[in-house]
Amino acid sequence: MPSCLKKTFLSLASVLSFVSVILLFVALGTQNWVTGKILCKTGAELVNATDLELVKFIGDIYYGLFQGGKIRQCGLGGRRSKFTGNFSKFKKKQHFREKYLTGFLQFFPHMVKTLNTALHVMIIIFLSIAIAFALVSFGFCIYNAIRIPYQSIKGPTGIYLWNLIAGAFGVFAVVSFMAAVKLHHLTDRIANFRENGFQFLTLEEGYEFSFWLCVASTVVHVVNLPLVAISGIHVPKFKAKTEEVTVTADGLMY
Repeated sequence: MPSCLKKTFLSLASVLSFVSVILLFVALGTQNWVTGKILCKTGAELVNATDLELVKFIGDIYYGLFQGGKIRQCGLGGRRSKFTGNFSKFKKKQHFREKYLTGFLQFFPHMVKTLNTALHVMIIIFLSIAIAFALVSFGFCIYNAIRIPYQSIKGPTGIYLWNLIAGAFGVFAVVSFMAAVKLHHLTDRIANFRENGFQFLTLEEGYEFSFWLCVASTVVHVVNLPLVAISGIHVPKFKAKTEEVTVTADGLMY
């Protein structure tokens, strides 16, 4: 049976692996990956707005991997619009298959030409793989806390491997999303989606709660590595020495 120290640290590692899974699921299901400020350039130029009047033309935008929205300010008050990954508008199966095969997995079905679809799909796949291996790490930690495995891949070596893979794919997802935002100007693309008469510019953008959940998930797997290492330390057991009483002939006389 595993020692008490090993059970404690492996149980803690299993809890952290499960927390990582929850963090990634929450990140996937929420839409607060990026928020920003967008300027209605066309509206500001039409009225030749001054610096003080530009406030009337600055709106908000937010989005995640599956959905998002924006508030466009073009001088006539704020108008809210949303975009989602709803497939219900594809009524014909043939039309749906063409769209599906073109974009592989189109989470923004009407924005295929706007988004870098391949990069967007890669982010989803990376996060899915990270979730899968985080669950494997959770299972292996529980197994090692209960019993001593006979194969090394089922022991600490396996736990190291699964945590490294889950953490690596988490990093891949984070870096890919940052590349989509910064290098491919994702916020500008989404802000100008279906805007035929107006052009929007991104004034500022920042990563929000959902994005940092993915970063936290990666950190969790890094923390798991020293926990597993500590669980393998063998603490020696100290036994009190019993002194043997020697009985001599002189002692018996008394």
